[in-house]
Amino acid sequence: MTTHTLPGAPFFAYRDSDLYVEQLRLSDLADAHGTPLFVYSKASMLHALSAYQRAFAGRQAKVHYAMKANSSLAVLQVFAQAGCGFDIVSAGELARVQAAGAHASNVIFSGVGKTRAEMQTALQAGIACFNVESEAELDVLNQVALSLGKVAPVSIRVNPNVDPKTHPYISTGLKGNKFGIAHERTLQAYQHAASLAGLKVVGIDCHIGSQITTTSPYMDALDKMLDLVELIEAAGIPIHHLDFGGGLGINYNGDTPPAADALWAELLARLDKRGFGQRQLMIEPGRSLVGNAGVCVSEVQFIKPGEQKNFCIIDAAMNDLPRPAMYEAFHQIVPLKLSDAPTQVYDVVGPVCESGDWIGHDRALNAQAGDKLAVLSAGAYCMSMASNYNTRGRPAEVLVDGDTAHLIRSRETAADQMRGEHLV
Repeated sequence: MTTHTLPGAPFFAYRDSDLYVEQLRLSDLADAHGTPLFVYSKASMLHALSAYQRAFAGRQAKVHYAMKANSSLAVLQVFAQAGCGFDIVSAGELARVQAAGAHASNVIFSGVGKTRAEMQTALQAGIACFNVESEAELDVLNQVALSLGKVAPVSIRVNPNVDPKTHPYISTGLKGNKFGIAHERTLQAYQHAASLAGLKVVGIDCHIGSQITTTSPYMDALDKMLDLVELIEAAGIPIHHLDFGGGLGINYNGDTPPAADALWAELLARLDKRGFGQRQLMIEPGRSLVGNAGVCVSEVQFIKPGEQKNFCIIDAAMNDLPRPAMYEAFHQIVPLKLSDAPTQVYDVVGPVCESGDWIGHDRALNAQAGDKLAVLSAGAYCMSMASNYNTRGRPAEVLVDGDTAHLIRSRETAADQMRGEHLV
């Protein structure tokens, strides 16, 4: 048997002509569960996590999975059982963390628009820290905490004005972005936070964007953040933990991000050099843990020749895989079964009534109606961003662990979608 793995996805491989995930053939999973179908490799997730764990060996460090990347309960369970905490951005995500069996004390609450109700829920649950993103939020959180007779642990998210060199929609650390408190106002914000009886300053936070593929933005942000820590502590406000966010990219199309352990070897060396190597560290990776652990399996419905374009119409659409429509993002598209037949160039599109409903432009495929295709690197920001546009049910999800497949989400029905709606 000949075997070759897919770029960036070592737990997905062709064995002879069939595409496998770990020990299972993807076509068998598609036959059993239908399409579109998201399939995840547990081994891939744990392999990605192990790079961070190796990097932090011997350090006071905690990985908080940024669950907005993929918030399916079984995925959260995998990371909870592996010892991770969680980075949330809503009370709904907190509820998911708790439903997956994790404790609120391992949760960091980020996001620019926390409501009073969300603050109350998180305080009553006993989360580890609020990453505060504006001076107005400090005042509201203080009021909420005092009303409950509690003290809210806070870190302030700094906007360091560092270009992460990524897509503008997922850049978060520039002056023009909505995130964090301006580098120049950070000391005043900490002094204000320290004066409020309902708050306790515990750390500092910085997150500059997502799908970052070079080391230099991290190093620039790190230096600016450490400069601020020195300034804040000189003013008499101790900083107990340093939170460096996440954002490390993955290989979608020949991308070459640094490995997590290599990146952190550089960052930790800089921390050591500046005397911060023994501080409590927190990070919030998302995409780099799950992105290449998942694929979306789809069936070809029609081949439609055209004068300017040939179209391969599949049963997955922009509501299932929103990244191409939102970001013009690239995902590899490969057959579940290899063939020596000649290929043609197609635009791979879905059935949704939008010209923006495309999954890939100008792809060379040997495809016929009934064939199955896999859209790669679909573990992050696909199912978590999926919608019911055109009253399309969200796909089923399967988690593979070796030679065992677990159905972790049933396919959504029209009745599921209409539950909670009422005729007048």
